[in-house]
Amino acid sequence: MASLVAYDDSDSDSEDDSLNHSNKVTDSLTQEKTKQEVGFSNRYGLLPSPYTIPLEKGQFGNDNAVEHHKHNDIPKATSYVEKSLSSLTSIHLQQQSHFDREKQYFVSKKVPHVSDTLERFSSQQMCPQAPQLSSHVGTRHHTTPPGFRPYIPKRQRLATPAQNVNPKPPEDNVPMAQSVRMWSDASETLKPYLVCTPGRAEIPRRLLMSLAGHQGPVNTVQWCPVPPLSHLLLSASMDKTAKVWDGVESGQCLKVYTCHAGAIRDACWTPCGRRILTGSFDNTAMIIDVETGQYTAKADNQFKVMCVAIQPSDPDVFLCGGYSSVVKAWDSRISKVVKEYKAGIQQTLDILFLRGGAEFITSTDSVSRDSAERTLIAWDYQTTAKVSNQIYHERYTCPSLALHPAEEYFVAQTNGNYMGMFSSQRPYRMNKRRRYEGHKVEGYAVQCEFSLDGTLLASGSSTGSAHFYDYQSARVLHTLQAHSQPCLCVSLHSVLPATAATCDWGGEIKVWH
Repeated sequence: MASLVAYDDSDSDSEDDSLNHSNKVTDSLTQEKTKQEVGFSNRYGLLPSPYTIPLEKGQFGNDNAVEHHKHNDIPKATSYVEKSLSSLTSIHLQQQSHFDREKQYFVSKKVPHVSDTLERFSSQQMCPQAPQLSSHVGTRHHTTPPGFRPYIPKRQRLATPAQNVNPKPPEDNVPMAQSVRMWSDASETLKPYLVCTPGRAEIPRRLLMSLAGHQGPVNTVQWCPVPPLSHLLLSASMDKTAKVWDGVESGQCLKVYTCHAGAIRDACWTPCGRRILTGSFDNTAMIIDVETGQYTAKADNQFKVMCVAIQPSDPDVFLCGGYSSVVKAWDSRISKVVKEYKAGIQQTLDILFLRGGAEFITSTDSVSRDSAERTLIAWDYQTTAKVSNQIYHERYTCPSLALHPAEEYFVAQTNGNYMGMFSSQRPYRMNKRRRYEGHKVEGYAVQCEFSLDGTLLASGSSTGSAHFYDYQSARVLHTLQAHSQPCLCVSLHSVLPATAATCDWGGEIKVWH
C-alpha cells in the first residue's frame, strides 16, 4: 500500500508540473501575440512606440504599473490617433475645396465635357481618383472652343513640350516639312534613277522650266554632286546673291544667300552637298551652310575673288584666285592661309585641280605679243612650285577649264572661239588635232563642262545658244537656242538623262530635258 500511495503522489506531482509547464507556454504565446499586435499598431501609427499595453494584470510585477498603463498610456495613444485622423480630414477638405473651385470655373466657362467629368468625380472619393482626374483634365484641350485657352496645371505644363500644349496651325508647319524633305530626302523624280546604272549621256532638246529671280547676270549654275540631293541647283549672280533651287520638280527658289556685300563671281558645292563655297568681288570667299544660310568660314583675300576650287583630297582646304598675282589656299577649319602660289601675273581666271589633287592648273590673263606664255600654269600643291608654264602657246586667254571624268585630259575654253584639249599629265601637251569649235566667247566668261560618262562636252556661247559636242570626234551634235542674252554656263545633270541647266547674262535660268 505504501508503494501505491507513493506512486499516486508521484503521478500527482508530474501532473502539476505538466500543468504549470502548459500555463507557462500559454503565457509566453499570449505575450508574443500581444507584442505582435502592439507592434502592428505602432507600425501603422495607431500607438506611439514608447507605449505598450499589457494584457494580464500581473505581468509587470505589481498592480500599480498596470493601472499606470491603463490610465496614462492609452489616453495618449488615443489622442495621437485622433490628431492623425483630424489631419487627414483637413487634407481631404482642402482637396475637396480645390476640386469645387476648379469645377465652378469650368462650369462658368461652359465646357460641357469637363463639367460632366468633374460632376461625376464629385460623387466619389478624391484621393483614389486623383490620377484618373488628371488624365481627363490633360485631354480637355482637344475639344476646347476656338480662341479659348484652358487652364493647365503647372506640373503638367512642365512635363508637356510647349508645341504640344499650343500647336501651330498646319499651314505654319509646311515650310519646316519642305525643309526636312529638301535636305534629307531624294526627289520622287530622282528615285527611279538612283537604283539604276547611269546610261549613255543624252542631249536635252526641250524646255522644262524657267527660273526667274536674279536681278543681275548669273555667272554659274551647278547641280548638287550628291545623287540623292541632285535635284538642288546652285546659282551665283552679280546681284550679290547665291540661290538654291528645286530644279527638278517645283522650280521654286528654296534658299537665298546674302552673306556677300559684292557680286558673286564663282560658286561651287562641297563634296558632302551640305555647304557651298562662294567667291565675291567684296574680297572674300565663304563656306556657307546650305540649310541655315550662315557662313561657317570666311576668307579675306584682300583682292577681288574671280574663282574658287576645293581640294579633292582634303575638302576642308580651298583655293582662291582673282585680281592678284597670288593664289591663296585656305583651311576652312581655322580660316587661315596655309599656302600661297605666286606668279608674275595680274589676275587668275580659273582654277582646276587635276585627278588626285596633287597638282592643279591656273588660267591667267598673261599674254605676250607672240604667245600666251604663262596663260596656263601647272602647280605642285604641296610644294607651291611651278611645274610648267609653257602649256599653251596661242595668244588667247582661257576663261574656264574642265577636267574629263575618266581620261587623263582637260579642256580649256579660249577667247579664240574654240576649246582646246590638253593632257593632264606632264608635260601637259596640247592636242592640236582636236578642237571644239562652233560657239562664240568674245570676252565673256563662258564655261564648259563634261557629262558624267565623258561622252558629251557642253559649252555656252555669247550668242545665247548652248552647244553639245561629241568628245571623241569634236563634232557638234546639237545647238540649243537657249537664251537671248549670252549663255555663260551649261551644267549637265549627273543622274537624270538628257537634263541640263543654263544661265545667261540677263539673269535667267532654264532647265532643259
